[in-house]
Amino acid sequence: MEYHNPVLLQESVDGLDIKPDGIYVDVTFGGGGHSREILKRLGEKGKLFAFDQDLDAIKNTIDDERFVLINENFRFVKQFLRLNGYKKVDGILADLGVSSHQFDVAERGFSTRFDAELDMRMNQEGKKTAYDVVNFYSEEVLANVLFQYGELRGSRAMAAKIVEARQESKIKTSFELKNVLSKFLPKAKAHKILAQIFQAIRIEVNKELEVLKEFLLQTIDLLEEGGKISIISYHSLEDRLVKRLIQKGMFEGEPKRDFYGNFTVPFKKDGKLIVPNKEEISKNSRARSAKLRVAFKI
Repeated sequence: MEYHNPVLLQESVDGLDIKPDGIYVDVTFGGGGHSREILKRLGEKGKLFAFDQDLDAIKNTIDDERFVLINENFRFVKQFLRLNGYKKVDGILADLGVSSHQFDVAERGFSTRFDAELDMRMNQEGKKTAYDVVNFYSEEVLANVLFQYGELRGSRAMAAKIVEARQESKIKTSFELKNVLSKFLPKAKAHKILAQIFQAIRIEVNKELEVLKEFLLQTIDLLEEGGKISIISYHSLEDRLVKRLIQKGMFEGEPKRDFYGNFTVPFKKDGKLIVPNKEEISKNSRARSAKLRVAFKI
């Protein structure tokens, strides 16, 4: 099954400072690129757990007795590690968002390039699809989805247009949705705006930000002292949550202060924000928006 090379592969695995006998987790297995690189650096006593809810990704499993692939959403990372006998790990890697493979398989409905049924489920067994969001959400809720997750200024007008169009006939495919919203897609910005619209619907279908928050908070308890997180994000909504976890250990409000007035936080950032170089972007356009943040547990 064709999967592209992972973005920031060396940099993200370098960030984990792999110990040969350590316990590591790759919560976004995909094509297995990051997992294979981690396994290269692990010794015989090391262990790697990987998670992926996508059935396509499970077909890429690695035949290695140090490796366990778990077909679950990474929001359940703590629960399934405990089921496997582990309460603490030495490092956790996440490559967030949609994989290149998911974008490239037309029938999954993630890409603006193909005419496909409105699906967008990362877990093919999930109940809610993009069709449900587009055709059954109220105008107000749909506008909020487009504004909050797509950061679209014209969200209210777009939602009104979708509701008007679906009263005549249901909007079934990505190209039908594109046609309904054509007046909001000026030629110079059409691709960017359409990508924001699809991003918003996809995030809602998969509850991506809720899942990400649940996962990030679990890393605090899961990591050994000095253990590392290495997380690649692709849009500002994800990156903001990762950055805030590292800075504050929470997503809203301020952390507690110690006796001396200093914030008590669980992480310390390790190095600066890392972005792909021009060479990587030229080979893989998806790398263009990638941001890697690394931190260690205090």
